[in-house]
Amino acid sequence: MKIGIVGLGYVGLPLACLFAKKYDVVGFDINAQKVESLKKNIDYTNELDADALKQKSLFFTNDPLHLKGCNVIIVAVPTDIDKQNQPDLFPLRSAASTIGKILEVGTTVVFESTVYPGLTEEICIPVLERESNLVWKKDFYVGYSPERINPGDKTRPLHKILKIVSGDTPKTLALLSELYGSVIEAGIYQAPDIKTAEAAKVIENAQRDLNIAFMNELAVIFDRMNVDTREVLKAAATKWNFLTFEPGLVGGYCIGVDPYYLTFKSEQLGYSPQVIHSGRHLNNDMGSFIADKVMKVLSDQEKAIEKCRVLILGCSFKENVGEARNSKVFDIEKGLKKYHVETDFVDPYVDVDTLSLKGYRVKKEIDATKKYDAVILAVKHDAFKNYSLDFLQTVSVAGELNLFDVKAFFNKEDAIEYCKFYWRL
Repeated sequence: MKIGIVGLGYVGLPLACLFAKKYDVVGFDINAQKVESLKKNIDYTNELDADALKQKSLFFTNDPLHLKGCNVIIVAVPTDIDKQNQPDLFPLRSAASTIGKILEVGTTVVFESTVYPGLTEEICIPVLERESNLVWKKDFYVGYSPERINPGDKTRPLHKILKIVSGDTPKTLALLSELYGSVIEAGIYQAPDIKTAEAAKVIENAQRDLNIAFMNELAVIFDRMNVDTREVLKAAATKWNFLTFEPGLVGGYCIGVDPYYLTFKSEQLGYSPQVIHSGRHLNNDMGSFIADKVMKVLSDQEKAIEKCRVLILGCSFKENVGEARNSKVFDIEKGLKKYHVETDFVDPYVDVDTLSLKGYRVKKEIDATKKYDAVILAVKHDAFKNYSLDFLQTVSVAGELNLFDVKAFFNKEDAIEYCKFYWRL
């Protein structure tokens, strides 16, 4: 068995390293610079150690011809959205086209990228047939196994997460169940068909999106009532069937993106989802809500708003991860910019140079020579435990700390003692 992995990001790279423990694996990515880094045992995602990349059975390349001879080719490219919140299928189409050009009789192609139900059969398979001149279910076979990678979560590595698999024929399903089952310790769930597996994946994240949206709406309501949302949730969680979620910024390339794939397909079929759209709209507005809250407090303190400077701790889309793509933290900065407020970011995990080229003022550590009118804790990186309330007070104008603790990162009682103003979402 020889396995090809197309796309070496947060999904494909851990998958390649896991399979390489038992099989020969070809890891393919169009990004030549990334491939060269991986060959030097450097993982830009910081999710894997060098030993995982050093495996002799693992070969990295940006030449698709090396995928020839693979019995199974797994596609793990990103599925994003465009500025109109419509599915951006270019990476998926491109991957299918690349594979089609080298596809051989007997190969099984598996898609792991998140899509709407039916996309694999409606879009990917026709591309494979066209580029290869082969016939689906006669010359080649297709499966779908939705990714469940959780970047930054060391307690749930890939092999400990139950895997859904599906196939176009019973034989394909059996093959993929055995293949994934040989490396996934948590077990395999066999979906009855590809469309069901696609639907299961997309609603996993849509459900979480909606639950967080409800928490965010509660936070907006309780803020007007001067009630601590976190204390309300803590009390409510004492009931046995209360579902525990917390308010926050919903970004990244999963929860903040996947629901749009479902709404897109639904609207194609003539139904506009009300609940899913409502949740997306609410979560997308939270950055602006936080920015407005900061400005109201600074205004009430009679500060000269146009001269204010705000420090935002964290700009990645989630804790302990260096990926800033689709991060909603930048929506806070956008909201503050409307008031002509100067904003600095501190994030020890992200690629500072790339973000600086995009116009963001980002550093790895706090510049202790600067003074800030407000500090916003936006991402609960473990590294921020090194910043005590006492230290944050020293980088505050006149030693008066206005702390906006979006993630309830700090101890409330301690924060109230140190801060001129303390607020948490």
